[in-house]
Order: sequence, then C-alpha cells, then structure tokens
Amino acid sequence: MSRLGKLLAGWTFRTATPTFEPGEVITAYVSERNGDGLTVRIGDSVIRVEDGEDAAVEDKIRLEVTSFDAANHVGTGDVVEVLGPDV
Repeated sequence: MSRLGKLLAGWTFRTATPTFEPGEVITAYVSERNGDGLTVRIGDSVIRVEDGEDAAVEDKIRLEVTSFDAANHVGTGDVVEVLGPDV
C-alpha cells in the first residue's frame, strides 16, 4: 500500500443526500415553517413534519422518521422533543 493510500485509509465523504429508516430518531434544525407544518433539511434531504406547533424556524428538534423515500430524498416525521434555539 502506498503512503497516500495509508494516509487516506478509512476516510469517507458524507453524502449530500443522507437516507433515513422509519423509526430512526434524529436531531436537526427547522429550516421552514408554513401552513402545512415544518420542513427540516439535512443536506439535500427533506423531512416534513406536521405536528410541530411548539417549534420555530431555526429551533433544534428531535424527530422520529415515519417514512422516507430514498429515491427522491423526501420523508415525513413526528416531533419527539423541541430542544430550542440555544441547545
């Protein structure tokens, strides 16, 4: 193995479109709020949340993914906990 290969061994790059499994709990920031609820963006993936009355834009929330379409990088979720803007 070359020196460069040894140096880069184990390195990976994060994807801009992460995928999620139903039931997975993640922490993210609310990026948009409209009449349909909240929008959370993780990279280019989008999760829509309908039950986020207590959360504001830029609040950090913990949410449970209820569905996710890996081909389109769009899913839905439910708020587990609003962590607030300062957490």
